[in-house]
Amino acid sequence: PYLAEADAAADVDAALARAAASGKRVLLVMGGNWCHDSRALAGWLETPRFKALTAERYEVVYVDVGVPQTGAGRNLDIAQRFGLDEFPGTPALLALTAEGELMNRDTAASWRNAASRSEDAIYTELETLSKAPAP
Repeated sequence: PYLAEADAAADVDAALARAAASGKRVLLVMGGNWCHDSRALAGWLETPRFKALTAERYEVVYVDVGVPQTGAGRNLDIAQRFGLDEFPGTPALLALTAEGELMNRDTAASWRNAASRSEDAIYTELETLSKAPAP
């Protein structure tokens, strides 16, 4: 799901525009196909349970970040645009309002263990973020 050739900035802008029109939030998933945690998170998001939640409450955008741990990162300016200045590993999960406000500044970069998180824990966090008041 993480496409190196995508125009990530345009994809994010389009998702923000759709979110503004629909009243949804944006779920920005920043990772890489080489990363098992990034693939695991993307896999959960493709299941019927998560698809129903995201279809109702989010515009989902996948952004390929290359391999930032080795200095071969890309699209990291997108994370910085929303206030995530450090990108310690993959994936990062940014929940944004339609205005581009980062809802989960304290947890956005903490998803490097996504493969070991339970389905219910991930679902609960996404559901909570979708209902939380904007900062």
